[in-house]
Amino acid sequence: MLGPWRLGVMEGRLLPKYKGRYQAHPKGYWADEFPVAARFGLELIEFILDYEDAAENPLLAEGGLESLRAAMESSGVRVASICADYFMEAPLHRGERRDEAAACLDLLLDRAGELGIGDIVIPCVDHSRLEDADQEDSLVAALTRILPKAEALGINLSLETDLDPIRFAGLLARLPSPRVTVNYDIGNSASWGYDPRAEWAAYGPRISDVHIKDRVLSGGSVDLGSGNADIPLVLDLMRQAGFSGPVIMQAFRDDEGLEVFGRQLAWLREKAG
Repeated sequence: MLGPWRLGVMEGRLLPKYKGRYQAHPKGYWADEFPVAARFGLELIEFILDYEDAAENPLLAEGGLESLRAAMESSGVRVASICADYFMEAPLHRGERRDEAAACLDLLLDRAGELGIGDIVIPCVDHSRLEDADQEDSLVAALTRILPKAEALGINLSLETDLDPIRFAGLLARLPSPRVTVNYDIGNSASWGYDPRAEWAAYGPRISDVHIKDRVLSGGSVDLGSGNADIPLVLDLMRQAGFSGPVIMQAFRDDEGLEVFGRQLAWLREKAG
């Protein structure tokens, strides 16, 4: 726990990098992370679905859910959310892969429902960012088509965008379903220069999943407490809003992951009180 919240880690942060990538599903050795997370006292792992080798990911592969259940049962660490980085390479709102992306989300909802997962994070940042109003229209249309299934299963489609608070609130107003929510990344918002108070005022009740990260303004990830993110302020805003979703450490990592993670976890727990 972190105060009143379930605390977890982004998949792969506690293992050596997969193919040297900063963030990726560690194909072939993903199950090794569950007992490590348990030793750190974590309750959750946010599982990653990449575009590459998606069909071999336990979330989609034949027999994969059984292996995931076994890892959860043996460790006591749950998967309550999915970081669907798949949609970074196949956005729902543009490009030739839109139909493929919609089919993947439909299947992913079914699989998430079988596991009791509550949040699917859909990144609309970096090369899948929403570049203009037409792309926002396309995203609204794509999500509107899939929403009946998400609502029936009780699964949040948690959007991560780089939109400013007013524009993001406007997008959410077009998707009033309680199953369209926000993934709030503390470090990304700091890097973009946004004020957390303005963000939580604009759409705080829609936030269902929080990523803990620190970044410098207009720059990359750094150790928690050494960048521009005001993490103690955000923790206070979370308390004031009655936030009850998963809190996922997506903090700075090195090649191996453990020592730097442990140092940042201790810092975070101290700040949370």
